[in-house]
Amino acid sequence: MAKESSPRAERPDRRVRTGPREKPQQIADELRHLIISGELKEGDSLGHEPDLVERFGVSRPSLREALRILESEGLITVVRGVQGGVVVHRPDHRLTARTAALVLQSRNVTLADVFEARTIVEPAAVRLVASARARKRSARQLRALIAEEEAAIDDPVAFGLANARFHEGLVAMAGNQTLTIVAEMLNEVVARAVTAVSQADAGSGSIATRRRGVRSQERLAALVEAGEADEAEQHWRTHMAVVGRVMLGQQARTVIDLMDHF
Repeated sequence: MAKESSPRAERPDRRVRTGPREKPQQIADELRHLIISGELKEGDSLGHEPDLVERFGVSRPSLREALRILESEGLITVVRGVQGGVVVHRPDHRLTARTAALVLQSRNVTLADVFEARTIVEPAAVRLVASARARKRSARQLRALIAEEEAAIDDPVAFGLANARFHEGLVAMAGNQTLTIVAEMLNEVVARAVTAVSQADAGSGSIATRRRGVRSQERLAALVEAGEADEAEQHWRTHMAVVGRVMLGQQARTVIDLMDHF
């Protein structure tokens, strides 16, 4: 449910400055800045179209074009009707993944290529985690994430979500925000496509595969706790390569229509 308008969003006579950029782009730039800077929060309401027309001192067509720009970027939703309005969304990894999927598909990138990138990123993160002073705490966090997977071992969908949390948590423990964002994007793309590719394989063999994966994760947690950075990195590189072969199968070298899964 949309929140009340923020104080910044309620200012009635905030006129758009004239300049070389078109008015719709100027409006979109200003609102985008407010969202990204945190002055506008997730779920904040900007009000209705008439409010924004008055606030920016522009025509309705110019305002609507600005809103279309922001909506295409996933930063707002325009809700029609009396109870509607313009609702703010903070950017997240799903938005990044969707944009990346468009670019990857336009370049005919294979799913195996995307998975290979994750295979490069995660072992590097593992080395950082296993080398850190906080490695014992990280090991405890990894085991907690593994426990969530074990609880969902019989449910492919729930397990997939828990497994995605494990991978995202693992990279986040490395403490590098850029690496975390890249990993989140790669995980989102891979997880959605692999879910579709492996839907036909939901039998007991799949459960056995999931159990082997969990045992490998437990081994990783032990290596992290012991501070064995070299061995942990190599173990996880091998793990990711094996998982890639199992999960992608014959689809690995084909171009997956990633946007079908968003």
